[in-house]
Amino acid sequence: MSELVRLASRRTALGRGVLSLGALAVLSAEPVMAAAARRSGRQGQARAGDIDILNVALGLEHEAIEAYQIGAESGLLTPPVLALAVDFQSHHKAHRDALASTIAQLGGRAVAAKSRADYVAGLEVAKISTAIDVLRLAARLEKGAANAYLGVIPSFTDRSLAHVSARLAADETMHWTALARALGDDLPIAALTFGA
Repeated sequence: MSELVRLASRRTALGRGVLSLGALAVLSAEPVMAAAARRSGRQGQARAGDIDILNVALGLEHEAIEAYQIGAESGLLTPPVLALAVDFQSHHKAHRDALASTIAQLGGRAVAAKSRADYVAGLEVAKISTAIDVLRLAARLEKGAANAYLGVIPSFTDRSLAHVSARLAADETMHWTALARALGDDLPIAALTFGA
């Protein structure tokens, strides 16, 4: 556990500037997404398909926000690890807000978050008993989100939404990488690890 705390503490201290820049980059994605929504004059299936994809992404962001909240409230995380989790949760809140705004501008209705009980059951929170368990859950969700964002890029009708999806995937990949390092896991040595 001391190695985890040391790594997380060093990553948090050294990565504050990078995380802040990452958060700013995501926040700047919201105007890009809104502009894409305004440019999109298409009706029917194309727009509905983009809205459906964005709502699936929004569902992933709701899940990540709640997972980080559950982890933060668990009492299992040391202050440096908790600070990292809170930083990442703030990124997911920015993603959520950008996605919900874009869905609304496209004329869709943003999917709502599930109940805490649904997330507790779906994330199998009862199996979490250590800080390592919390971080492994977060890493699994981050990698899944990165792969999901990369996987939907070809499906967007509006190409600017594909660009934003790639930017969101980059954030999720950054989160996964930081969590993997904090856990002491080896980083992949093979190329093309994500998006397969």
